[in-house]
Amino acid sequence: MLDSTDLRLLTALQKDAHLTAQELGELLNLSPSQAGRRRQRLEAEGYIEGYTARLNPDNLGLAIQAFVQVQLGTHGPDQSREFAALVQARPEITSAWTLTGEADYLLRIYCTDLSALHRLIHEVLLSHPTVTRVQSQIVMDQFKQDGPLPTRHTS
Repeated sequence: MLDSTDLRLLTALQKDAHLTAQELGELLNLSPSQAGRRRQRLEAEGYIEGYTARLNPDNLGLAIQAFVQVQLGTHGPDQSREFAALVQARPEITSAWTLTGEADYLLRIYCTDLSALHRLIHEVLLSHPTVTRVQSQIVMDQFKQDGPLPTRHTS
């Protein structure tokens, strides 16, 4: 069970994963060793899955961000596994979700330009044997970046 100190630690690490045990201790009014042990426990218990760097897509030449909805014509474990393998193999597909409703999948895609997005949709996704429909939305502007998960739940 998480206590309020654990939640504050998780919130702080989502903002800056480079915080040292010393800095965490100061933020949480704990000794550095206590803060470090809490971090290790939260990592071991799976609350913290890992640490990553957030890269700037524009600086990497990834000018197009799109969300693509995919609908399969046939549904079954084999088709799902095959489509999941395709998604995993494509680095320009950075996130994927299964959905309820009309579309079966939602993909987040970063590409260098519209031609690259067109090729991915027409030569990769639509050529997959179980895909029957693809609908894309190109992001015009992202005014809120992917944020930290809420650690305080409100009702």
